[in-house]
Amino acid sequence: MGGISRRASELAKEENNNMQNSPIIEVRGISKTYEGGCEALRNLNMAFPRGELTTLLGPSGCGKTTLLKIIAGLLELTRGEVLIEGKKVDGPGPERAFVFQDFALMPWATVLRNVAFGLELRQVPKKERLEIARKYIDEVGLSGFETSYPHELSGGMRQRVGLARALAVDAEILLMDEPFASVDEQTRRKFQEDLLGLLETEKKTVVFVTHSIEEAIYLSDQVALMTPRPGSIMKIVNTKTERGRNPEEVRRDKKYLDCVEDLWQILKQYLV
Repeated sequence: MGGISRRASELAKEENNNMQNSPIIEVRGISKTYEGGCEALRNLNMAFPRGELTTLLGPSGCGKTTLLKIIAGLLELTRGEVLIEGKKVDGPGPERAFVFQDFALMPWATVLRNVAFGLELRQVPKKERLEIARKYIDEVGLSGFETSYPHELSGGMRQRVGLARALAVDAEILLMDEPFASVDEQTRRKFQEDLLGLLETEKKTVVFVTHSIEEAIYLSDQVALMTPRPGSIMKIVNTKTERGRNPEEVRRDKKYLDCVEDLWQILKQYLV
């Protein structure tokens, strides 16, 4: 009996390891052509590892946001398929949450209502959803602003509300479209550090879009370099930046600086 029990335990452990190593998102042969004939993506293939942060990086107009919205189920594709946990995507789903660049907050609703809104749509009882919303408001550093309205907040604070709303629904996958693009550099660096801290706790899979090479290298486990339009995957760069070190120490590290320079040398070829 002991041998059978040990074997069962080993099989369960092996299955868990396989699940952890398998991609959570698979993009197969994706193409997207908009009305009018603009071809945004062409035959794009990629796998996104579970529990890692993958950044989409490439020239302006290469289809980064288009790809992100297709993964989110917010945009129909022309050809190909997206699989989440092996199941074909045919629209938005509870396992995915989108963090928009422009915050996308309801201006007439308080911070608390905005953060709880996704839970409200899922018909979570009011008491429970407000408790969850307050938890994530605290996690993003906005305790005390629960009754404030978006127009009373700075841009950085509004973006924190958007992040708290995405975290509150407890989606396994966060899709983030240039979430820090509209804040100043000091706030941006603080957000980057806060995001890594949150992900250490929350253990999410993140697909992140940015135009910043430095941000991509600092945050990512891997960076997917995209070709100019029509976008496809040119190269996958595994950054594996060492977590837990002083942020300024990371940014001065030769490996980090070399990686930034290598990506710049690739991308600058496509500037016009």
